[in-house]
Amino acid sequence: MSATKKPDLRLGYAEYVLFPDDGKRHEVIEGDHYMNPAPGTYHQTVSKRLQHHLFNKVELAGHGLVFPAPIDVQLGPHDIVQPDLVVLLKDGRARVTPVKILGPPDLLVEIESPSTVDNDRHLKRRIYERSGVTEYWIVDPIELTLTQCVLRDGMYAETPHGDELHLTILPDVALPLPEIW
Repeated sequence: MSATKKPDLRLGYAEYVLFPDDGKRHEVIEGDHYMNPAPGTYHQTVSKRLQHHLFNKVELAGHGLVFPAPIDVQLGPHDIVQPDLVVLLKDGRARVTPVKILGPPDLLVEIESPSTVDNDRHLKRRIYERSGVTEYWIVDPIELTLTQCVLRDGMYAETPHGDELHLTILPDVALPLPEIW
């Protein structure tokens, strides 16, 4: 009796680019397709404010690049995500291609919506940790909280903060959280 190899049915980038441009956010995580509706008003307000502060303190200061959604980030052959904000420091610019970011960025930000809470807090956290994303923020625009996850020895540790959030990837850079909410 011979063993038959089952085909790999997980989705990858070739399948991902065939998804419709329908105003929804499509992602492939661990080879499975995930789709979310367009973000709401609280989400977009917080996203805009975070982007403004990160752009001023990272990109304009010459430390790296800041990308808002939608932007494709391919972390592996079967993991293509669209985080809300992406930060690449100067030495990570080689990961930028004409169509996507290839490899783990230095910082990923996910702003929760009711439909994304489980994925942001568990599934994406696991994928980002495994892929080597140095810093991951999970932002709740309803409860006005930000969870800062920092990669240490291959695992995320949550870092406490007050009204100022210090980026571990750029220790001299701090964001005033009251201005985000």
